[in-house]
Amino acid sequence: MTESLAPRTDYSGDGLDERDLAATPFRQADRWIREAVERASTGADVPEPTALSLATVDELGVPDVRTVLMRFFEPEGLGFVTSLSSTKSRQLVSNPSVAASLTWPSMFRAIRVRGRAERLADEQVSAYFASRPWGSRISAWTSDQSAPIGSRADLEARYAEFAARYPDTGSPADVPRPPGWGGWRIVPHEVEFWGGRRSRLHDRLVFSKIAPGTLDDEQAWSVSRRQP
Repeated sequence: MTESLAPRTDYSGDGLDERDLAATPFRQADRWIREAVERASTGADVPEPTALSLATVDELGVPDVRTVLMRFFEPEGLGFVTSLSSTKSRQLVSNPSVAASLTWPSMFRAIRVRGRAERLADEQVSAYFASRPWGSRISAWTSDQSAPIGSRADLEARYAEFAARYPDTGSPADVPRPPGWGGWRIVPHEVEFWGGRRSRLHDRLVFSKIAPGTLDDEQAWSVSRRQP
């Protein structure tokens, strides 16, 4: 039954050789992210290049996963924005251990990270919020993220309410940042680069943190290869 769900695909990616690996996880990830963004700008097979699968753990120790958009990538870590009252935020407050992955199937590539989450600074979040389109800023007020709602019509009525309260003037200041809206940074202690190859002999090159430092500090990381 499983075999009939999709045709078998032999991955034709270039993989990743140690000779081509950048000196730090930041530089290697930056290279792959830029290539995915460039491919997205020229074709349709990478529709959302910064889509980040984010796994957290609930109060019972049960994993929970969803997709967010990576909005920050810097030597300190990977960042995303969200409601601070959302399920993911509550779970991160309780247990900051986190795993995430950027996956580009058409490129036969993925980046997996494991680490801990920390709150982004309010100044960084406010600057990003002001850069969002007006409709996205209104949505941040509209949604009490993760809470139940009766119907789609109820959600759209809330949107209309806040759209009337904060009309679009073309200014980044026309919609203030909601007080419960913020962001998180994933600070990795492990970063894996996966490159698909034929016959399932994929490449898995892993940076493991061995000393204090950022994603761009060479002395903070060691590299190993794992079997596919």
